[in-house]
Amino acid sequence: MAADPLKILVYSDNARTREKVRSALGKRVHPDLPELSYLDVATAPVVVTTIDEGGIDLAILDGEATPTGGMGLAKQLKDEVATCPPILVLTGRPDDAWLASWSRAEAAVPHPIDPIALGEAVAGLLRAAVD
Repeated sequence: MAADPLKILVYSDNARTREKVRSALGKRVHPDLPELSYLDVATAPVVVTTIDEGGIDLAILDGEATPTGGMGLAKQLKDEVATCPPILVLTGRPDDAWLASWSRAEAAVPHPIDPIALGEAVAGLLRAAVD
């Protein structure tokens, strides 16, 4: 029997960014992990409500989203949600990794999205989450 898909929340105000994330990760990020399912979210209030309700295995937040950036949103989620899933932040540039660390995100990948770097980061976070 196949494992239930892992649910990935992808937040960005830009539909193209959300599409790039889904395209980079595909249906399965690694053969050892279950398939992925995606929930696209364009607004911060929906992210907060959805994470608070539970059932999300990983949140990918766009640090360049407006009006609420993913780093501030990551910090808010980590501060306010007791059972917050792992968070990966998409940063504007590699030098912004320190901001992602401040936000308490478990990982950061810079724009433009590199499918290999994103896949490796997501696989690492999901392995830790399902173990």
